[in-house]
Amino acid sequence: MAEILIETSARHVHVTQETLEILFGKGASLTKKKDLSQPGQYACEERVTVVGPKKELANVSILGPCRSADQVELSATDARSIGLGIDIRESGDVAGTPGCTLRGPAGEVTIKEGVIVAKRHIHMIPETAEKLGIKNKDVVWVKAVTNGRTAVLGDVVVRVSDKFADAMHIDTDESNAIGATPGLMGEIIKEL
Repeated sequence: MAEILIETSARHVHVTQETLEILFGKGASLTKKKDLSQPGQYACEERVTVVGPKKELANVSILGPCRSADQVELSATDARSIGLGIDIRESGDVAGTPGCTLRGPAGEVTIKEGVIVAKRHIHMIPETAEKLGIKNKDVVWVKAVTNGRTAVLGDVVVRVSDKFADAMHIDTDESNAIGATPGLMGEIIKEL
């Protein structure tokens, strides 16, 4: 049986250095709060307000390091609550997605696109992928056995890179729906 750690990825924002400086002031840099499971990725002390057509979400964490494009990852519930459509996409696939305004203590930036509901996915190192007979961009199912809410999650895209650590990411809506708890392991099923 091939098992994978299932982690909950809460709402967060990725910003460019240019956006960071508009939001937090000229010369601003990200302050690491804690490391995340993926090598080189970290949650930051800096937080922003995500403003949609209906309302806003305050205190949204920025994840570092800075990226080449701004991106906002919300749950479907979050997106609906602020008045945005639900675009389920892989990270980085933002063409044609809704935009929003990001507000920080020094200013605000309106992005034309980049708000997504992240497609559930697995980060996997090449050695694990080879052992399991899985290739980059394969789509699998994952069975999560929880107390009273066991579920099989489909449409899980596998992303293989030597820059990753083995882990599956789901958003807060999915996590709540299956009753996920820290340390939850899922069984990878290549096909049903």
